[in-house]
Amino acid sequence: MTVHPIRHATVEIQGLPVFYREAGDPADPTLVLLHGFPSSSAMYRDLIAELADGYHLIAPDHIGFGQSAMPPVDEFEYGFENLTEVTLALLDELGVDRFALYIQDYGAPIGLRIASRHPGRVTAIVSQSGNAYMEGFTPFWDVLFAHAEDRAAHEPAVRELLTAEATHWQHTHGVPAEMLDRVSPDAWVLDQAYLDRPGNKEIQLQLFWDYQFNLDGYPAFQEYFRTHRPPVLVAWGQNDEIFGPDGAKAFARDLPDAEIHLLDAGHFALATHGHEIAGLVRDFLGRTVTAA
Repeated sequence: MTVHPIRHATVEIQGLPVFYREAGDPADPTLVLLHGFPSSSAMYRDLIAELADGYHLIAPDHIGFGQSAMPPVDEFEYGFENLTEVTLALLDELGVDRFALYIQDYGAPIGLRIASRHPGRVTAIVSQSGNAYMEGFTPFWDVLFAHAEDRAAHEPAVRELLTAEATHWQHTHGVPAEMLDRVSPDAWVLDQAYLDRPGNKEIQLQLFWDYQFNLDGYPAFQEYFRTHRPPVLVAWGQNDEIFGPDGAKAFARDLPDAEIHLLDAGHFALATHGHEIAGLVRDFLGRTVTAA
C-alpha cells in the first residue's frame, strides 16, 4: 500500500462528467498535469506517484479522452477553447486557485491559454513536448495543416493517424533501441482502445482541424513569457518527430532563464525517462514554487 495513494474521481462540469486523478496534500504546491493526443491522464500515473510526497497533483482527462465524457460532435463543440474552459471550470470546482502546469502535446495550447489569460494563477510551467513556437513543427504536421485547409481532400490521410499502427509509432518512435523494453505495451493498447470507441474518431478529426487556431495564440503565449517571465522547465525528447527539439530550444528566445533539457527520448519521454524527469521537476519546483 502506497503512502500517497492516487485518488480517482469524476465531477460534473458544464453538465459533463470530467474524470481526474489526484494525489498528495492540497496544502502542498499544486501541479496540474495536462495530457496530449491520443493519451489520457493515465500517462502521468508514475510521475504522480513519484511526486505526491511533496506536491498536490491533479491530472484531468480532457472531454473526449480517457474516462471523461465523450459526447458526439453534434452535441459538443470540440475545440481547444472549449477544452480550456472545461479545465478552468474543473480547477475552480476543486478550489484550486494557484498551480504550476505540466503540459504535453494537446496540453500545451490548453495550459498556455490558461497561463496567458490568468498569469497570476500560474506559478511555473513544465513543458514536455508542449509546443509554443513555429520552430517546433516537423513534417509530421504537413498532412494536418493540409487537412485544415481542405478537410474532405485530406481526411483519408489524416484518418491514418488514428490507426493502431500510428498509435504504436507515437509511443515508440525516437526511443533508443536499448530502451524500447521500458515502453509498456499498455500505453498504446489503452490509447487505441479509447480511439476505437464509436464516435471517437470523429471527435479527433474535429480537434485535428481545430488545432490550426492554436497557432493564432502563439503571439499571446510568447508575449506572456516575455512580460511575466514564469519559471519554465523544458524536458523534451530530442528524437521527437512530432514536436522537434527546435521547439524546445525556442523557449530561450523569450525566456533566457528557461531550464531546457533534451533527453534521448521520443514524444512520450515519460515512458523511458520518467524517473529522470521526476527528478528535474522536483528540483525545479523546489527552487521556484512555494505553497500558496
